[in-house]
Amino acid sequence: MTIFFVGAGLGTVADLTLRAIACLKEAEVILYDALIHPSLLDLAPAHCLRVPVGKRAGGAALPQAAINQLLCDYGHRYRRIVRLKSGDPGLFGRLQQEVEAVLSAGLAIEVVPGVTSALAAPLLAGLCVTAKDVSQSVAIVSGHAPETLPWSSLVQIETLILLMATRSLRYILEQLIAVGRSPHDGLAIVQWAGQPQQQEWFGTLEEYLNIADHPDMAPAVVVIGAVAQKRYPFARLDLALPALTSPMPDFPLSGQTVLVTRAAGQASPFSQQLRAAGATVLELPTLEIVPPSSWQPLDTALSQLPQFDWLILTSHNAVNFFMQRLQQQGNDSRALATLKIAVVGEKTAQTLQTYGLVADFIPSEFVADALVAEFPVPVAGLRLLFPRVESGGRPLLADAFTAAGATVSEVPAYESRCPQQADPTILAALQEGRVTTVTFTSSKTVKHFCQLVGAQAATLLASVQIASIGPQTSETCRQLLGRVDCEAQDHSVQGLLSALISRSLGLNLR
Repeated sequence: MTIFFVGAGLGTVADLTLRAIACLKEAEVILYDALIHPSLLDLAPAHCLRVPVGKRAGGAALPQAAINQLLCDYGHRYRRIVRLKSGDPGLFGRLQQEVEAVLSAGLAIEVVPGVTSALAAPLLAGLCVTAKDVSQSVAIVSGHAPETLPWSSLVQIETLILLMATRSLRYILEQLIAVGRSPHDGLAIVQWAGQPQQQEWFGTLEEYLNIADHPDMAPAVVVIGAVAQKRYPFARLDLALPALTSPMPDFPLSGQTVLVTRAAGQASPFSQQLRAAGATVLELPTLEIVPPSSWQPLDTALSQLPQFDWLILTSHNAVNFFMQRLQQQGNDSRALATLKIAVVGEKTAQTLQTYGLVADFIPSEFVADALVAEFPVPVAGLRLLFPRVESGGRPLLADAFTAAGATVSEVPAYESRCPQQADPTILAALQEGRVTTVTFTSSKTVKHFCQLVGAQAATLLASVQIASIGPQTSETCRQLLGRVDCEAQDHSVQGLLSALISRSLGLNLR
């Protein structure tokens, strides 16, 4: 039983080492970071369990202790577990904490190095970080906690390479200048290094600070020093941006401004994907995900788990609130040993996997209706536990199971409510006609959008493309907004992104 800590390099199969490819092809379980490209996971066998454990800045994070525990739990149940990390696992990858946990559990390890973006990104942008007579010293620095950095030491180093620094870059540059770094020093930002959507910006510290409103270019590598002002012809010059605020014309969503209406804290990954496709993204949270008004119904169900045959989970939120409440009661996934679990949607299944559980059934379509139609066993006589949103959920699922002879216990596990007010800057963008597309990921996001915007909702969207995640959301759009222009074929956030790109490129997809 071995845990393989594998570096994924820049994120494409072409950037993997031969040893990394061999590990993935033999993996039984892969725990992977947020920036891992799906093509890498496709190298694994079909039966391999794929567990997402990474995070992006601003997004929800799985605690490091939970990742350590998952590694140990899987390590005692499977023979070959791959912990797939972006870049090189030893560079800002929390390798030490995970290795120590695994070794303490008596498990064997192997570390497979990867190509780090800290060195590859500058090369792909035409920069030599130790160019002769220009730089004899290089420091690779994390921008995650810039207030702790040793500024007086860093200012003496000729070339600085910053990772995870785009959100704090203005602060970092101001601090460097304050301790003596020249404002005319070179600055290069390389976003999505090695990917088809690679973008670059070149200038000086001063020029960057003079830009009042610049887009978030994460994930990106930042290079500071004279080397950033000397490019060589091995750069991918066709991918360079003339200015930080200039759009990439070859990107499918370039020139579009997309308004994302999801739950607060859940929009960022989708927004990052839209930005990677070239869009300008605005976020208007239309949902606040909170605990139910009372825990009593769920607590009662949790105390009676052996009485149920199946657990039905239809959303990412249902999984998290159910499992967290189970843990708060002093239990863990072992309490579900006697139940089979059915889920709707790949995202729901992936969330379940983070708790060490694998769904017994996932319908072919990511909609609740398919769960009823494709249920793998006769439902007559079954006892089903259905934790769900407290208000506003569709009764179809419970009604259909009940009609087929099952006993369904619906219990509120969470509530999704409308925020008290909308961001006035977003309302202004709508009123000024700066939004080209609005996305809706549930019927509630449509209803709450109309509640936040008021009676002018349909009027404000008269010239805006309305994009829906699936048929039920589309129906609500038609009822409240009069139309829907684009619907995802695969009823997921990824499917919604694909639908927007297909429509933008003029492909014959609905």
